[in-house]
Amino acid sequence: MISVFDIYKIGIGPSSSHTVGPMKAAKQFIDDLRATGKIREVTQITVDVHGSLSLTGKGHHTDIAIIMGLAGNLPETVDIDSIPEFILRVEQTRRLTIGLHCHTVDFPASAMNFIDEPLALHENGLKIHAYIDGEVAFTKTYYSTGGGFIVDEENFGLTQGETANVKYPFTNAAQLVKHCNENALSISALMLENERSFRSENETYQSFSNIWTAMSESIERGCKTEGLLAGPLRVPRRAPALKRQLEASDGFNTDPMTIIDWVNMFALAVSEENAAGGRVVTAPTNGAAGIIPAVLAYYNKFIRPLTREEQTKFYLASGAIGILYKTNASISGAEVGCQGEVGVSCSMAAAGLAELMGASPSQVCQAAEIGMEHNLGLTCDPVGGQVQVPCIERNAIAAVKAINASRMAMRRTSEPCISLDQVIETMYETGKDMNAKYRETSQGGLAIKVLNVGDIKKAHTCT
Repeated sequence: MISVFDIYKIGIGPSSSHTVGPMKAAKQFIDDLRATGKIREVTQITVDVHGSLSLTGKGHHTDIAIIMGLAGNLPETVDIDSIPEFILRVEQTRRLTIGLHCHTVDFPASAMNFIDEPLALHENGLKIHAYIDGEVAFTKTYYSTGGGFIVDEENFGLTQGETANVKYPFTNAAQLVKHCNENALSISALMLENERSFRSENETYQSFSNIWTAMSESIERGCKTEGLLAGPLRVPRRAPALKRQLEASDGFNTDPMTIIDWVNMFALAVSEENAAGGRVVTAPTNGAAGIIPAVLAYYNKFIRPLTREEQTKFYLASGAIGILYKTNASISGAEVGCQGEVGVSCSMAAAGLAELMGASPSQVCQAAEIGMEHNLGLTCDPVGGQVQVPCIERNAIAAVKAINASRMAMRRTSEPCISLDQVIETMYETGKDMNAKYRETSQGGLAIKVLNVGDIKKAHTCT
């Protein structure tokens, strides 16, 4: 089985599949090239970006991510503030220093090729070629399969991520609940036992504390940073103004729905930070990075202050749900549409909140099922290839939906008609049936209704 920390990873925006994945793939290429012993003989590197990576690559900063990966950086540690200057230097000199100052090669503008046709195995593919004096010396093909996961062509189809033989293995929700019931364990307690196969309990707690810190900081940065998001859409950041409005009326506003405004603000803050290329947590993807932080921030502000133990319970339970989607379906918008990103995150958030509120394992899975059931068929049609419209606002809507799904599951007194396993299977089938223009290609849906920047400016109030 894979670890929960394969679902939750600290990285950079705006996309886990189109930014985080390509950066990791490019870094892996450099590591693979170094292993051949030829890295210092290489004179040029070229990259072919295919399918959805090509169609929305510019808006998702895929080209920038690849260059930074070739330079030896990883998403969780790259110095975000240094990226613009580094990219400008590469563009001006047409030279790229690879592998953390190991060697410098030619990298002209023509070295990055965007090819709309997908490769055979997945919608998000890239081929990287290393040349020695004009001759191809080394080539590798990688696929970015969603949520920051990457795999090379030789290992495609094998289990991705950190794997181990765990105490309570499961491949579906029914098995997960059965293990819990037979051993008198909550889902989070069971997952904590499983995580012992990967790391110590103290390491697990500390890693989740780091995840929550990263989420909290993304909320804080998103609430402080004003202005327009980069790109042709010129989308204004909304979280800072909304926060000021809420704080101005905090304490004497009698409208109970103000809680929803706070949830919206938390989600907008993270999603706007992600759209700006800031540091966020894949949960399970960057395009859905605002949902889980918003639900946790809601709990922290309106239920009770979030403890270290509660953070861990939430991440373990929600991570179990994320593992089910990753194992049995997909978390890639290019493969199954936005139901695989925002839909999965909504499902995970509903499950995590239910766990914190004392739900049984069956109720946690019911919350997850409700969270996905009402996101089935959700398309991925980003306007201009940017992770902005409708992505940012969609995170806020899904965060509120997750809270509602959790409450509905815990208030239910009858048996549900649909199981979590059934809805996961349905989501995957729906995604595979979905026309490619609705799967992160910006060739259909809302993406083609906004025709030019002038129209976009007029539509700001509908963003």
